[in-house]
Amino acid sequence: MDHAARAAAAQRQTQLTKPPGALGRLEAIAIQLAALQGAARPVLERVQITVFAADHGVVAEGVSAFPQAVTGEMVKNFARGGAAISVLARELGAVLEVVDLGTVNDPGPLDGVLRVRLAPSSANFTQGPAMTAEQLAQALAAGRAAVERALANGAQLFIAGEMGIGNTTAAAALACGLLGLSGQDLAGPGTGIDPAGVARKAAVIDRALTLHAECLAEPAETLRCLGGFELAAIAGACIACAQRGLPLLVDGFIASAAALAAVRMQPTVRDWLLFSHASAEPGHARLMHALDAQPLIDLGLRLGEGSGAAVALPLLRLACALHNGMATFAEAGVSGKE
Repeated sequence: MDHAARAAAAQRQTQLTKPPGALGRLEAIAIQLAALQGAARPVLERVQITVFAADHGVVAEGVSAFPQAVTGEMVKNFARGGAAISVLARELGAVLEVVDLGTVNDPGPLDGVLRVRLAPSSANFTQGPAMTAEQLAQALAAGRAAVERALANGAQLFIAGEMGIGNTTAAAALACGLLGLSGQDLAGPGTGIDPAGVARKAAVIDRALTLHAECLAEPAETLRCLGGFELAAIAGACIACAQRGLPLLVDGFIASAAALAAVRMQPTVRDWLLFSHASAEPGHARLMHALDAQPLIDLGLRLGEGSGAAVALPLLRLACALHNGMATFAEAGVSGKE
């Protein structure tokens, strides 16, 4: 965090041809990005989007409206360019990569997909920990490696997306463990389950919280016992971004749960996170409160994949363009505030 760049950007905002504060949060975004990039005039020309895909053993408890085979099928769809995030990345000129951390329906080698398979899926966390200690370390390392690749490509912003049938259950369980809440507090419809399914999901989460009660005092253990491979990879990416000085634009409910785990593991991570959108998943508001975050947009999105962050990216770019391109009062020959 560069305080001199922040001060210079804030000073520039007072000189631009507009009343102070007239551009609202766009002004604050430009100043925040200046501090994170260490430049009084920040830019977001090169953006990396990495989608982490993984399956979840807890799907055996009937928590999803879709079959588990969909995860592997969607990895193929990403590779073919047919998914929402594929379209958004093309439109935004962003680099998109997909990391297969372990899918039950193995799609095999695919162009644009990195195979970092830790197991066919995480374990059913109603019966034991979702991950072994080794798997947690490998998943965190996969997130870090994605950030290192992004930096090698000159990325100025990182977006972490996810794909995994059952991962709203894992995200809700993880967030409950971190926040001391019950399944009923955070369980939502996910891929579209009915109210009876949401109640079943909440009960599954509560069983897991009881089973893993001794793990919940330590954030990394909470992540290991209640998370999943892609959640841990996103947490690892958040930590790596903070350590390497790369801003990260957080997506919706699942990415926010992983970000909360990262912040609990390393509190300084919070400074490097921007929050893109208010998810339609009902538990997301509780996560935003816990992270002291105010999302940029609210469009009722709940797709995942990093799609909400991608949709919000143009706002960040416009904030930079306004900050950098507007004339000052002196340049424009416009009288300033008296």
